[in-house]
Amino acid sequence: MLYLALKAIISAVIIVAVSEIARRSPAMAALLASLPLVSVLGMIWIWRDAPDPERIAAHAEATFWYVLPSLPMFLLIPALIRRGVDFYPALGAGIALTVALYLLTAAIVSRFGVQL
Repeated sequence: MLYLALKAIISAVIIVAVSEIARRSPAMAALLASLPLVSVLGMIWIWRDAPDPERIAAHAEATFWYVLPSLPMFLLIPALIRRGVDFYPALGAGIALTVALYLLTAAIVSRFGVQL
């Protein structure tokens, strides 16, 4: 139980750090948020729980394929906001686009033998 709490606290600290840094420097917060900290911590925790090389390899590969379709969201949201769309509808559109692209990516890569 202590291990689970520690994982939650570390994850929360990263999120709080990004939001606090963003008050002073949006670019620095974006840099911190763009680091694959969650993925790296996830791999460390997966390895610690069950040191299985194949599981880690599958996790890292799937993360790569899921990062790609999430990137357009970070262009759509600011484009919509700059055109006068409120934040939450822009965020919703970004999320909807990402979900659609996740499904499309999974369908495309499965044709090449990649299992997500």
